[in-house]
Amino acid sequence: MTRFVVLSDVHGNAVALEAVRKALRGEKPDFVGIAGDLVFNGPDPAGAVDLLREMESDGAVIVSGNTDVAVADFDYAAAFPWFSDGVPDTFRAAAEWAHDALGDERVAWLRGLPAERRLWADDGTMVVVCHASPGSQTSGFDQSLDPSVTIERVSRTDARVIACGHTHLPEIRNLGWKLIVNDGSAGYVFDGEPTASWARIDVVDGEVQAEIRRTEFDVLAVANAISARGLPGDVYRAATVRTGKLVR
Repeated sequence: MTRFVVLSDVHGNAVALEAVRKALRGEKPDFVGIAGDLVFNGPDPAGAVDLLREMESDGAVIVSGNTDVAVADFDYAAAFPWFSDGVPDTFRAAAEWAHDALGDERVAWLRGLPAERRLWADDGTMVVVCHASPGSQTSGFDQSLDPSVTIERVSRTDARVIACGHTHLPEIRNLGWKLIVNDGSAGYVFDGEPTASWARIDVVDGEVQAEIRRTEFDVLAVANAISARGLPGDVYRAATVRTGKLVR
């Protein structure tokens, strides 16, 4: 058996990330994948990056998400292509604040992350770790997506398992020849359960089993830290962390 653990969308929530990190120790994974969106929105991007780099030193593979592009390089059109009329000032303010909070050395690390990584189980089963979908940091597997578009997106890789995030809605979708494992968010979840979500994937003789796991963290402390920061939009970000639902 080969065990993979995947998490994503930490969004600068170092408190949630540390709670998940502790929970992972009991899982004894062979591989840990971290699928991007690491620093944007939350109150402690530097603390999150420091924890992530410790995990990387222990063997975790980490990829970049769309908001990491915004924070590292201020390329807002690349990070948020759905804003046809321009990226809101609240997004720009959060990206610039996180960039400054990280400092040059952490930003350089963030900038150097790959867009996706591939991992292999002992039996040769391939798992691709990506942020939104194979080949894209912005085109995800929304639950309302037309099935033909889903098929087109999963067909961009030979991997049996697509481990991703981006939607902040944890979900396991079995398409038969492909398995989409969306771990949700380890810090900024949108499904109404204010915990950190992540996924465990076990591969045994070609059979793949996956499940979503939840880890509690000090939600009020994180929400209060966001509120105290005082950036435009922080009242909504704090409410999102507190309720586990997207508030805007």
